[in-house]
Amino acid sequence: MNDGNWVDVLPADQLPEDDVIGVVAAGRDVALYAVGDEIYATDNTCTHGQARLCDGFLEGYEIECPLHQGKFDVRNGNPLCQPVTDALRSYPVRVEGGRVYLQLD
Repeated sequence: MNDGNWVDVLPADQLPEDDVIGVVAAGRDVALYAVGDEIYATDNTCTHGQARLCDGFLEGYEIECPLHQGKFDVRNGNPLCQPVTDALRSYPVRVEGGRVYLQLD
């Protein structure tokens, strides 16, 4: 884990299957998405309405904001429908030794 700023976030078994949770990593509010066998991470705040995405609805690779129903692709943070137009910041994820790590810089 010496290549970059990798932050230990939580045990991988604490992620619910096919769901989203919010965590604080190095002072940042981050949403973690478990989709199948993959884990993705983005900022947890919608770029449109300032709602927390961990309170939204995850369907496949799409997270729906709970405030205005805008959707983002959790794999890269790209907006998928109105009213969202600005992408979310996404973060690289590693799972090692049963732990989830995020690269924040």
